[in-house]
Amino acid sequence: MDHLQTLDKYFQEQRDTHLEQLKEFLRIPSISSLSEHKNDMQKAAEWLLNSFQAAGLENLSIDETAGHPVVYGDWLHAEGKPTILVYGHYDVQPVDPLRLWESGPFEPEIRDNKMYARGASDDKGQVFMHVKAVEALMKQNGSLPVNVKFIIEGEEEIGSPHLEKYIEANKEKLAADIIVISDTGMYGPGHPAVCYGLRGLCGVQIDVQGAKGDLHSGLFGGGVANPIHAIAEILASFHDQEGTITVDGFYDDVRPLADEERDAYKALNFDEEALKEEIGVTELFGEKGFSHLERTWTRPTLEVNGVFGGFSGEGLKTVLPAEAGAKITCRLVPDQDPDVIIEKLKAHIEKHKPAGVTVNVTEFDKGKPFITPFDHPAIQAAGRSYEKVYNVPTAFTRMGGSIPIVAAFDEILEVPVVLMGFGLSSENFHAPNEHFHLENFDQGLRVIGDYYYEIAAFSKDELKK
Repeated sequence: MDHLQTLDKYFQEQRDTHLEQLKEFLRIPSISSLSEHKNDMQKAAEWLLNSFQAAGLENLSIDETAGHPVVYGDWLHAEGKPTILVYGHYDVQPVDPLRLWESGPFEPEIRDNKMYARGASDDKGQVFMHVKAVEALMKQNGSLPVNVKFIIEGEEEIGSPHLEKYIEANKEKLAADIIVISDTGMYGPGHPAVCYGLRGLCGVQIDVQGAKGDLHSGLFGGGVANPIHAIAEILASFHDQEGTITVDGFYDDVRPLADEERDAYKALNFDEEALKEEIGVTELFGEKGFSHLERTWTRPTLEVNGVFGGFSGEGLKTVLPAEAGAKITCRLVPDQDPDVIIEKLKAHIEKHKPAGVTVNVTEFDKGKPFITPFDHPAIQAAGRSYEKVYNVPTAFTRMGGSIPIVAAFDEILEVPVVLMGFGLSSENFHAPNEHFHLENFDQGLRVIGDYYYEIAAFSKDELKK
């Protein structure tokens, strides 16, 4: 019996037990952004540590940070074999609006072979799978084919503000040959994907000030600058009619898309018509000369996320507002630097600021883009493990979203990062009725277990960046 058959037998026998254990984990309301859940964060960390111990991991610790703790465990007895560092997070998003949940967000429930609960897909369910894959191999063999280290944090949903400092301070402890993260998604139902690139992020708020207070629009309208008009003019200046960003130098450092990547995306036969129907739009829109996948995976963006100012209540109020503003975010691609882009944004805003108002720009979240060559051995090995279990070719994709800490791992530890996720875009992570398709839970356990054997076949030198 080969290792996949052995794993399959074990996971079938333990499935009910594993799902009940996952429900225990999901019942803990580990919302990192809300201070009233500080004790729940500690409880989740302790639950995870106990699950590490039950799986056979060693050198266990709950490592304090200036925020919520990091949970660590390892098994390092595969002499001469590569070391995999598994990263994930145990914190979850808030649950509002509660009225839209069909079952309690922290009362896990299985419906139609889907586990419903906050964190089921993002990221407790996927972290749990890695722990159980290790446990299965230890129960079956008494050892692992590779060395493993786990680092599971409690602040990913608030931007991992303290993790980079933790990684810097623990470089030796976290040293590995590859990093594996399951916090991304599949290409589609039954169609696995290995993500080899993430967009970076930077965000700012633009505040426009006019008069010292709101003015009567009849007495002052037409004679004093209107901050809402000013913010609209600034926002309109960011793009041309075809969606190209007009900020000077914005595209200067963008790495061109390789021909082999463009060919790989074409081979996915992405259905743009189906997407339009799914999201309820008549046309897709974006930078000229690029497909939808290319625009959302490999090109930078500048999006207006919110606009505010003036009177928005019922009826009419003839006021000339004193203030207005907007929040914008940019998704960045390799080799763009968030700090450089923010300076270009500030220069653009100053250049296009109308007369009669003052403008202030406040910086928010920043994260660098990440990319690993998709022909790297560790990436291709992940593809093989998916294919053995799902029996379909693996897609190699980039992702339009951002996981800022991935770039920090890449730069600080200087080892390849493999993003092998099992979620689906339809699973409502960050929204009411978050859920996880249990067929991907079942198959994902087997994929992870097989991947450890795939990596064991490489020397450490073969896995270097």
